[in-house]
Amino acid sequence: MRYIIIGAGAVGGAVGGRLAQAGRDVALVARGPHLAALREHGLRLRVPQGELTQRLPVVDGPGPLGELRPDDVLVLAVKTQDTVAALETWAGAPVAGGGTAAQRLPLVCLQNGVEGCRLALRRFRRVYGVCVWLPATFVEPGVVSAAGTPLTGVLHLGRVPHGTDDTARRIAADLADAHLEAPVVPDVARWQYAKLLGNLGNALEAVSGPVVSEAARALFTRVRAEGEAVLDAAGIAYADAGEQRAARGDKVTVVPLDGAPRGGGSSWQSLVRGTGTIEADYLNGEIVLLGRLHGVPTPLNELLQRLAGEFAREGRPAGSLPVAELVRLADEAVRHGS
Repeated sequence: MRYIIIGAGAVGGAVGGRLAQAGRDVALVARGPHLAALREHGLRLRVPQGELTQRLPVVDGPGPLGELRPDDVLVLAVKTQDTVAALETWAGAPVAGGGTAAQRLPLVCLQNGVEGCRLALRRFRRVYGVCVWLPATFVEPGVVSAAGTPLTGVLHLGRVPHGTDDTARRIAADLADAHLEAPVVPDVARWQYAKLLGNLGNALEAVSGPVVSEAARALFTRVRAEGEAVLDAAGIAYADAGEQRAARGDKVTVVPLDGAPRGGGSSWQSLVRGTGTIEADYLNGEIVLLGRLHGVPTPLNELLQRLAGEFAREGRPAGSLPVAELVRLADEAVRHGS
């Protein structure tokens, strides 16, 4: 199989680089300065074992690849807000022997949240979801770091909406050879929703910095409890904390890497890079949507969704809102119910 990594940023670059290191056929899809750097210098992946450089085919879309191969696996690693554009670009790409990518090829959603999979199912027949547990950072164009050890990440994998198949097991076997563990599960959404609850803190980190102070941790506890109440009201199952600890154990421990500061999570990185967009609409916003559908108030997640969007659109510095002020805004939002 050839893996086409659509969005070779932090997570996509880490998975693509590790697969290439394991001898798998990989092509990267990127744009702008990152595309130029990958073409000129290769993908430089900084991991605890050192820096790995992979010279791989790099394209900006399906055109330069010609007809896609019947054994291609499309790995969608863009942020959810960029999903529709990516799907529109790749769905109609022709596959050797007839048909299109949407008709014939598996699409693996290597993304936070759950909305990417739903969007993909509108266009692709064979969609696979992943619960992404992989600490990675976009360092600079052409350079990605993945600081986890002994494994780079744990990626629960399954068909969407549910089930498993031979393709999932083949992908998992390739990942297992690439410093990644990919348990194949019939209920991948249950793992994705569990990860979503943790990702509700991404916006908090993005606007007010690392969630380390007592006040920040207490606020995140409230935000997560709001999310759990919504999922419970919606009848949506999610893996509990004990099950997650048992599955991950000490398999992915983050260690400092020279020349590759960990920084913050994906939302923090979006603000630092000045992308102008952020994924809060599909993390905190997922809880807001479900809350509205099932009659559960979600003032804290609404607040974080709104603030994160404002920070991204206005180019405000990551972490620049004092935690005390965020807590004040949160208390006010709860009092007013919005």
